[in-house]
Amino acid sequence: MTLAEAYAVCRTIAQREAKNFYYSFRVLPEHKRNAMCAVYAFMRRADDISDDEAVSLPERREVMGRWLEAWRAARRSGVSDDPVFVALNDAQKRFAIPDALLEDLVRGTTMDLEESQPGVVTVTDTTSTELTGRTRTFQIYESFDGLYRYCYLVASVVGLVCIRIFGYRDPRAELLAEKTGVAFQLTNILRDVSEDAERGRIYLPLQDLEANQVSVERLVLAAQNKEKPGTVINLLALEASRAREFYASAEELLPMIHRDSRAALWVLVTIYRGLLEQIIARNYDVFSERVSVPTSKKLMVLAQGMGKALRNRMGS
Repeated sequence: MTLAEAYAVCRTIAQREAKNFYYSFRVLPEHKRNAMCAVYAFMRRADDISDDEAVSLPERREVMGRWLEAWRAARRSGVSDDPVFVALNDAQKRFAIPDALLEDLVRGTTMDLEESQPGVVTVTDTTSTELTGRTRTFQIYESFDGLYRYCYLVASVVGLVCIRIFGYRDPRAELLAEKTGVAFQLTNILRDVSEDAERGRIYLPLQDLEANQVSVERLVLAAQNKEKPGTVINLLALEASRAREFYASAEELLPMIHRDSRAALWVLVTIYRGLLEQIIARNYDVFSERVSVPTSKKLMVLAQGMGKALRNRMGS
């Protein structure tokens, strides 16, 4: 297998699965676009193993363990039959991506496979017990500090990898990339409240629920469209306001990124922040249907991004 063939496989995976991310990849120079696709394909493999609910948790842990050992062996030897590993090895060397960041990236995608996590408690939904006779439990972060750690591992680490591909010199860019990643993940959490609740997961901190007088039962009922979403608006508005604050870091980060990559970051931030603003405009109704940025809007942002990329390259 040639390196070009390995990158081609990763591009296909990214084009098929990356959605919002792929729009930002399109405005990067080819060598950086290839590296981003390799990182994404690697994350996608880990996510797919972690999220395969057709397989029991112990089996998923076993499959993940074997996959990780294969990746680490490929990283040590520089030899693999897996196109994703081949492309990722090249991207890691080309852009000096530390092993520790890739290990943290995997930790983030596999957190939900852990039997226990710091700062996570189990709560029981008594309403479902009364209605169905089954006791249903949910994993929930006790405080925003615990949620921040989760956001760091599943999103901020991705940002720290990305800025190494984008290119930067000012070390302040790393903290700003971390906070931008938190903004993205909080947006995802708001969008996915219903889906996560169906999977037994609540990513809104328990302390925030209690401060806004929202019980786990009430949140679950809203997620199931059995109670008006207005009962949890203040709770969701709190998380949205936090996300908005973290998005401010993206504005500071943008000029620190190499000129040929600024448009890619701008596209990604514009699409994700647009998703947050759409949730807010819907008065936080993330329950009746999944909120998304229309493809027409994404294409318009992409066109603007391509224009910015061209101007940046001409001016560099």
